[in-house]
Amino acid sequence: MALNLTHQIGSLAGASISTTDTNSSSVESVSASPKWRSPAASLTCKIQRPDAIDGLSPPLSPCRSPLGSTRADLSVACQAFATEMESPVLEHQVRGAQTKGTGVPVYVMLPLDSVTMNNSVNRKKAMNASLQALKSAGVEGVMMDVWWGLVEREAPGAYNWGGYAELFEMAKKHGLKVQAVMSFHKCGGNVGDSVTIPLPKWVVEEVDKDPDLAYTDQWGRRNCEYLSLGADTLPVLKGRTPVQCYADFMRAFRDNFKHLLGDTIVEIQVGMGPAGELRYPSYPEQNGTWRFPGIGAFQCFDKYMLSGLKAAAQAAGKPEWGSTGPTDAGEYNKWPEDTPFFRKDGGGWNSTYGEFFLGWYSQMLLDHGERILTSAKPLFENHGVKISVKIAGIHWHYGTRSHAPELTAGYYNTRFRDGYIPIAQMLARHGAIFNFTCIEMRDHEQPQEAQCLPEKLVRQVAIATQKANVPLAGENALPRYDDYAHKQILEASSLKVEENTEGNQMCAFTYLRMNPHLFQPDNWRHFVAFVKNMKEKGSHKCREQVEREAEHFVHVTTPFVQEAAVLMR
Repeated sequence: MALNLTHQIGSLAGASISTTDTNSSSVESVSASPKWRSPAASLTCKIQRPDAIDGLSPPLSPCRSPLGSTRADLSVACQAFATEMESPVLEHQVRGAQTKGTGVPVYVMLPLDSVTMNNSVNRKKAMNASLQALKSAGVEGVMMDVWWGLVEREAPGAYNWGGYAELFEMAKKHGLKVQAVMSFHKCGGNVGDSVTIPLPKWVVEEVDKDPDLAYTDQWGRRNCEYLSLGADTLPVLKGRTPVQCYADFMRAFRDNFKHLLGDTIVEIQVGMGPAGELRYPSYPEQNGTWRFPGIGAFQCFDKYMLSGLKAAAQAAGKPEWGSTGPTDAGEYNKWPEDTPFFRKDGGGWNSTYGEFFLGWYSQMLLDHGERILTSAKPLFENHGVKISVKIAGIHWHYGTRSHAPELTAGYYNTRFRDGYIPIAQMLARHGAIFNFTCIEMRDHEQPQEAQCLPEKLVRQVAIATQKANVPLAGENALPRYDDYAHKQILEASSLKVEENTEGNQMCAFTYLRMNPHLFQPDNWRHFVAFVKNMKEKGSHKCREQVEREAEHFVHVTTPFVQEAAVLMR
């Protein structure tokens, strides 16, 4: 029996979706702004310190904002399945919004398991229906993870692109562009990870034989999300170095999909660490090791990292500094003032030793990015694609002097030092895009006890990219479907900083993520309006006019229930 559209889209996440309308409550985001004030402005978000006895409840994950549940009825997605040929108004709106020089194109992240472990498209008919819905909403394209652990799973150099070839063709058929993420990390254990996709089997075998290939903390705990950058240039993977493996993978990708580069595939995001981000795995959620808003822990205690530290210390004339990393920096869930190294007064981070160590630790990360981009850039030059790198939005304890969570992640950013300009300058040297998260967040939504300041962090990054003359793209760190978050993204994407003398905007925004919740009636309506507003940025139209057109955009189309039924046969 053919399933209706609601079940098609609901099956994308393996969810059981009811077609009956049910009522549920939702918690609105808190507003401190006189311009967009929430009815729930009296609500506060509180947290509990690990050592507190009589405390308040902690957030569940980094930068998580309160969200309520929504109705499971996905029938409104049917209304989005009209083609440009069937709606002249829709055709005009889509083409006009894509005028060069205006607006910010919106991409949508596909589910993490869009390609199965059997190298086929997961829930193909539901995927096809959903891509058609996204296209009808005016979305520019989609972002998808191309997992190292799927494609080169069985043996070195044996690449199976099966599911991706089919998925790219589906995107092409619907006129959607693709941001392809070269995902060299393990999926599972990070915020939002709903599936587990390990590293290639032969890589795991090498890590089992040599555990120091995994990042290691001071207590000997190994993190196998991503290979230690300390081994970047060593032939530890069956005769190849990790950087060579990454380059060979990208070369094979280029050669296999050369016919789609520049047309359908328009961006290559190069994974450089856990969650695909250029950082150390300093705040791993897996097994409860870390909880928001802990400071995390340095990841420099595998033998390869320690070897580099020893050499740097000897070169600095301080060999005694090369035997180990800081051991007084607390543990994952401490706060800065709980530790001798990160406390504001007399903390080791602000000492001569601290400057040496943090300079080395952050430079190792920059060198890692430099090595991979040096391999990636010539592979994709003259193929019409952009290269991007994702940087994590670590905003908790941003208001402290030491910025401890940023330091443990490898970003040497403190109250007295800008850690994002060196990253932006490194990306600028390779013509890469600076992709940054947490664009949707407001300072007051976050726990103030932990001095979370996402807006100020985004502003600092915007200034750094303007100074380095590197394009800035954005993502939301956590799923948000409300207008309040959308308005924050619209505001942040305008890059309203003094250094932006040319009126630049973000070059793109990638929305997290396509799932059944996105297609719920209210969420879908908000999303369509958001996409329309982003595409019309810089136009002569006022926000109210754009939103009226977006409402028409949702409702003018005829439900494609019969076509959806055909797609499911």
